[in-house]
Amino acid sequence: MIHPFGYLLLMAMLSAGVGTLTWADERPAPKSLWQTVLTPPTTDQPTPRRPWVLRDREISLDLPLLQILKDAGARPHPRITIELFDGTSQELDISSTISRSNDTAVIRGTFKPPSKGDFTFVVNGSLLVGTMQVGDRLYKTEHITNGRLRLLEIDPDKLPPD
Repeated sequence: MIHPFGYLLLMAMLSAGVGTLTWADERPAPKSLWQTVLTPPTTDQPTPRRPWVLRDREISLDLPLLQILKDAGARPHPRITIELFDGTSQELDISSTISRSNDTAVIRGTFKPPSKGDFTFVVNGSLLVGTMQVGDRLYKTEHITNGRLRLLEIDPDKLPPD
């Protein structure tokens, strides 16, 4: 015969176990690799217009997340997203990270469904230069100056040859 409090103890243990299983299945919210710089610093020199650039904006990197991203031994990676234009975020599915001894890393992967596309990032120190293909759209990041970056949407038909 089980003591009346035995049932209560058994139920508490079972509910705690089921709750743990439910929490373990939940994944943490994704973190964004970069954010839009809302007030870019003014420069005395105008930016030359390039006909192959459809749109652009200045971005700033999440440096602690960048450090994790470029560490080839950091597995599993946290969920990482990037925001392109129009407020759409793409979640990265990292397939390869090659780290070099000179604080450089090459990161390659694809975007998680429903997006179709791939990306390649080259990170040196706290700078990230990358190319992203999402569907038929092409995006690049470029270093502006003093650690500042710009995200570009490119028209591949107007892009001059290298």
